[in-house]
Amino acid sequence: MKMLRYAAIVAAPLAFALVNPLGAQTNPMTGGDFVEVSSVTIDDGHFGDYANFLADTWRKRQDFAKKQGWITGYEVMGNVNKRPGEPDLILVVRMPSLPGGAEDEKRGAAMRDFFKQTDTQMEAASAERAKYRHVIGSTLWQVMNFK
Repeated sequence: MKMLRYAAIVAAPLAFALVNPLGAQTNPMTGGDFVEVSSVTIDDGHFGDYANFLADTWRKRQDFAKKQGWITGYEVMGNVNKRPGEPDLILVVRMPSLPGGAEDEKRGAAMRDFFKQTDTQMEAASAERAKYRHVIGSTLWQVMNFK
């Protein structure tokens, strides 16, 4: 019996070392804001059209979301030395967290109320822009902060 207890006492630290080979070391990073990055191309002759949308409607949408605390910031970046296949613009939106289903519905209702538009009207406006604006990709990143 004493031998069994002794074996358990000796084995416990060994088992912990196998589960956590670096001992008590913790990850030196922690997750921060989520960053959505959208890549957009614009057909020739329509940059002004899309720039006006971004400066008006898109910016109002982002400012409203920021005021609500849904996002922490946003920006538009232009591709100065564009190569074939690359986007003209990158749209960046920073969020402290991602909403779940019910929260997403709540936010959508608040946005429709703010713009005084229905889903159908918002989709129709997006379809008009889609004639000259093309989202060629979207990625979601998470900022990794050092502890």
